[in-house]
Amino acid sequence: MGISLLGFTSLYREGFEVVLFLQSYYLRVGGKAVLGGALLGLFFTGIVAVLTFVAHRKLPYRKMLIPTGVMLGVVLLVMVGEQAQEMQLAHWIPATEISSLTKVIPPWMGLWFAIFPTRETLIAQALAAILVVGSYYLARGKTAPPCQDETSVILGHAADCPMASLDVGQEKPNQCPQCGMKLVKKP
Repeated sequence: MGISLLGFTSLYREGFEVVLFLQSYYLRVGGKAVLGGALLGLFFTGIVAVLTFVAHRKLPYRKMLIPTGVMLGVVLLVMVGEQAQEMQLAHWIPATEISSLTKVIPPWMGLWFAIFPTRETLIAQALAAILVVGSYYLARGKTAPPCQDETSVILGHAADCPMASLDVGQEKPNQCPQCGMKLVKKP
């Protein structure tokens, strides 16, 4: 019930946000441009859906998720930099300019990537990067049991795992005695 409510809430919020965006564009540029953009977006979404359903077994999901995660990390750094600069402009936090970086960082870097030559913005972005990278390594260490390496998480047990050394005809226990990974029996 809770997951259903969460799914409904997130979809409703996204739909509401899309309606607000389209309404503001409708008021600025008219109905034809909004209808054309919506149809174009639906067309490309349909193409992605068809390609996903046709090639779903052959898609390299892991290879696709890694660049997506990196891009989300870049978006996080941009958002943190923008928010830190906004707080500086509102005089909520000080703006300590690093004079040696003002000549190195061009003004367009602040506009496009929210990289400003102030100590506070750079520290905030560094803390955000450390938090994300650190949580990745922390989660990676907790999810892989001791008898598994990164490839065996997907493929099964590692070569030194007691489960891997069992013969085909030998009866297997319900879970690995070393890591506790449950054995999934194929029909």
